Amino acid sequence: MKHLSLKPGTADDAAALAALHTSVAEHLTAAHGQGPWSSKTTEAGLLFALRNMHVLVARDGAEIIATLRLATKKPWAIDTTYFTPCVRPLYLVSMAVIPDRQRQGIGTRCLEEVQKVAKKWPADAIRLDAYDTTAGAGPFYARGGYTEMGRVVYKNAPLIYYERLIK
Repeated sequence: MKHLSLKPGTADDAAALAALHTSVAEHLTAAHGQGPWSSKTTEAGLLFALRNMHVLVARDGAEIIATLRLATKKPWAIDTTYFTPCVRPLYLVSMAVIPDRQRQGIGTRCLEEVQKVAKKWPADAIRLDAYDTTAGAGPFYARGGYTEMGRVVYKNAPLIYYERLIK
């Protein structure tokens, strides 16, 4: 796959997206044990996300191989006092790559595409949290140019906040 682009998801994608998120959760649970990452995603949950966030999908042909969500509304686990003050932050949530395609550069390409989307939005920064455990993607985001902004525990889940300013 030479070029990866993220396109908006539709209601027709909801079942496939729910299956993708559930397979990632099962993969993480098998590798790292039960945790907050272990929940099943439903089609109804994806339909809700499609109505309330900017859901993007990456495809290889007709197959959805990765997805993420961008939101202007702050997620429940984010404490904005840890971040650089800005007017138009975007929140990156629920990024997932199907397990058999992980570690092939797809996630990195998704982050590159998110940068392009954020510049066009326009946004001042991209903010996110990652689990501060072996199941978390913190090192991945750090390699992708995101700066660690703080560590917190929210509802017994250790998190690392990351930010990337848009220039």
